[in-house]
Amino acid sequence: IANVFWAIAYDTEYAMVDRDDDIHLDIHSSALFFGKYDVAAVMACYAITLVLLAVAGQMVGLGWIYNLGLLVAGGIALHHYSLIKHRQRETCFAAFLHNNWLGAAVFAGIALDYLIRV
Repeated sequence: IANVFWAIAYDTEYAMVDRDDDIHLDIHSSALFFGKYDVAAVMACYAITLVLLAVAGQMVGLGWIYNLGLLVAGGIALHHYSLIKHRQRETCFAAFLHNNWLGAAVFAGIALDYLIRV
């Protein structure tokens, strides 16, 4: 479920790039669905993603390094806010392209947390 919310977040960032084209072509994107709340929806999806990942980590016994990875991912999500808040095509696209770093932070947290236990 966390992955679904993450996908909605980064897909909406991409849809914010194509908003004008989507209107013209009558394509129903997530950016059009969320309307003037698109930025809030992206940030809410990131927050839900991180909370669900924290709960999942807790359930499987991941420790402080995993949580540090989530904290870094949260910082990256806040950086995305600075990129998308003005809804400029170039910066929204930059946020979309930057999502690999959010995933890398989560992955690094998982991998490093397991490595210190071995």
